[in-house]
Amino acid sequence: MAEAELRIVFTEIEIAARVDALAETLAAKIDSDWHAVALLQGAMPFAVDLMRALARRGRHPILDCLWLESYRDARESSGRVVVRADISRSVEGRRVLILDDVFDSGRTIAFARAHLAAKGAVETFACAFIRKPSALNEPIDLFGLDAPDDFLVGYGMDEAGRFRGLPHIAAL
Repeated sequence: MAEAELRIVFTEIEIAARVDALAETLAAKIDSDWHAVALLQGAMPFAVDLMRALARRGRHPILDCLWLESYRDARESSGRVVVRADISRSVEGRRVLILDDVFDSGRTIAFARAHLAAKGAVETFACAFIRKPSALNEPIDLFGLDAPDDFLVGYGMDEAGRFRGLPHIAAL
């Protein structure tokens, strides 16, 4: 599929503005004693941009990653979440900010919360950049943008590994 066949849903400028607004909200909630856990692979651009925006506000949480997989190369979740790579630092007795790219079924965030709690996290706060209509009745602490129910790519989201590097978010 050519990039020209993609319909831009959120521009790079809209994304940057929303990340900055999320950082402003989060800076009032978290401090540098928190851990931020990015859910791989899709949340990495969001996590990096958010960490920079938090740093501009004097917040420096410890960044770690948790590689969870439920899609593989499909366009729909398998319904089963698998840990591909675990966090590298202890969260025992710590508060954890979970960062995800897309919040749709709620399964991945629920799995991450339970996984981190089992590792001793005393609090989890989940922030996804995109919320899909299918998740309107699911609990999420904070999200960036409501998106259409299209299959999205760009800004970390992919189709079988492609389009993650797009600076905007587009629908296939």
